[in-house]
Amino acid sequence: MTQYLDFEKPLAEIEGKAEELRALARANEEMDVAEEAAALDAKAAKLLDELYGDLTPWRKCQVARHPERPHCKDYVEALFTEFTPLAGDRNFADDLAVIGGLARLNDQPVMVIGHEKGSDTKSRIERNFGMARPEGYRKAVRLMEMAGRFGLPVITLIDTAGAYPGKGAEERGQSEAIARSTEMCLKIGVPLVSVIIGEGGSGGAVAFATANRVAMLEHSVYSVISPEGCASILWKDSEKMREAAEALRLTAQDLHKLGVCDHIIPEPKGGAHRDREATVESVRNAIDAMLKEMDGKDAAALIKDRRQKFLDIGSKGLAA
Repeated sequence: MTQYLDFEKPLAEIEGKAEELRALARANEEMDVAEEAAALDAKAAKLLDELYGDLTPWRKCQVARHPERPHCKDYVEALFTEFTPLAGDRNFADDLAVIGGLARLNDQPVMVIGHEKGSDTKSRIERNFGMARPEGYRKAVRLMEMAGRFGLPVITLIDTAGAYPGKGAEERGQSEAIARSTEMCLKIGVPLVSVIIGEGGSGGAVAFATANRVAMLEHSVYSVISPEGCASILWKDSEKMREAAEALRLTAQDLHKLGVCDHIIPEPKGGAHRDREATVESVRNAIDAMLKEMDGKDAAALIKDRRQKFLDIGSKGLAA
């Protein structure tokens, strides 16, 4: 069953009524509900258009966090062939919040790295809800270094509320690990492209997304802090998350205007979870396009391009 967000409750009622009619018809073949069900479907489609036609930043945050939204593991399975996972940071442990390994994209060898939130209670706990510990970032550094050594493009898929803030993570050097991962992103001499597939939270996201090209799904978000965290700091009230979301300029549309995001990937009406196959195909096309933009560039040109991109951030405002 589809899980509905708070603002989708009117839609849930209409689609629920349509499904009830169809269930009655399945139980009694003599009942003809096609016309009534079709009318409800049309009403639901119109309401869906209205709801998603002008989402507020806070509602985009809710869509970006939808539990049924495709996660990193789903994209890896659908987009890549011959995926060979590589585990561990060769120092402390393997971090299941970070997926990484060798793969092929359209028969081209690549290195894939991404955050994985998990899809049910058990996997979410195992994956720590996509919040990486230091060993996850050190694993990413190891894989990016390997990709640079063998000349493999790096593709990163970002979906995290942020790096894990626990005591153990801090004791093992969380901030240093994030900084090293960001540094490695800046200095590898191969194409590096990133896609924000859900949440791009704080340094935990930047550590993978300091790329030549950054794309965002239409309803994804990317910010230095969560709206709830921002509201708690500024207003001492996490319930002011709507105001915080507005002020943070965390939507793909705002970040594209600011030069943080290079491409916006369209989502199906109602969000990525309503048509996973179409979303995956759109992400594939975006990754292909971003990699083609870097065809023919040598290592020095790629590094210069990447550094300049981040030096230029903030040089234009929302009014530009």
